Amino acid sequence: MNRVIELRTPREIEQMRPAGAFVAEVLTDLSERVRVGTNLLEIDEWAHEHIRRRGAESCYIDYHPSFGASPFGHVICTSVNDAVLHGLPHDYALADGDLLSLDFAVAVDGWVSDSAISMIVGDSTPERREADLDLIETTEVALAEAIAVARPGKRIGDISHAIGRVARAAGLRVNTQFGGHGVGRTMHGDPHVPNDGAARRGLKLRPGLVIAIEPWFMAGTDELVTDPDGWTLRSVDGSRGAHSEHTVAITDGDPVVFTARG
Repeated sequence: MNRVIELRTPREIEQMRPAGAFVAEVLTDLSERVRVGTNLLEIDEWAHEHIRRRGAESCYIDYHPSFGASPFGHVICTSVNDAVLHGLPHDYALADGDLLSLDFAVAVDGWVSDSAISMIVGDSTPERREADLDLIETTEVALAEAIAVARPGKRIGDISHAIGRVARAAGLRVNTQFGGHGVGRTMHGDPHVPNDGAARRGLKLRPGLVIAIEPWFMAGTDELVTDPDGWTLRSVDGSRGAHSEHTVAITDGDPVVFTARG
């Protein structure tokens, strides 16, 4: 079956900017407010307050894909330590040294943006802190390298290869089951953007293509296990995970990073 890849006009690209700026603003605010003792449900409520004030629409609260046990029911993903994706907010107070990833997607005026950020909460042992910072930095470097090749004439495989190359250089294995995706009027669309792949393969990048690029890695494995909540994905070996993501538009010139922070 042929998949429809939607391309946005220059006018539509401009219309998508406010959603990206809002997502970036919310993630910046939340990352500055998080402290030791902050409950994951508080973070969800803070994000919900932002959405209400802006008149935005959550992409998560009613989200119910085939792999989800039920509608997500919250407005942000909060993944802690060995949880790396789809972390369902629950009654948990963050502790010293926790590695927290926040993933947030909303629609503003009908246009979606999606972004993720990882951080260390409070203090940690020097060894643990160094390892966690290295893991977070690896996702951020992979994201930057992928964005750098997101230009007309390149292919999805070039983006995937850039991410995988950074991961392999850091000694990490890559799971390609979950990755980046098309973004537009809905949160998840075609094309799928794996976090590893062959350069010069796949869909050719054209101006107007908008995608979320999201490297996520786990320190000791590439295998996931699903929590009993039916959503939270954890490393099968208990190793920690980190996640970085931006929504990016391919243009005739430099890529536009809608969700750039600061």
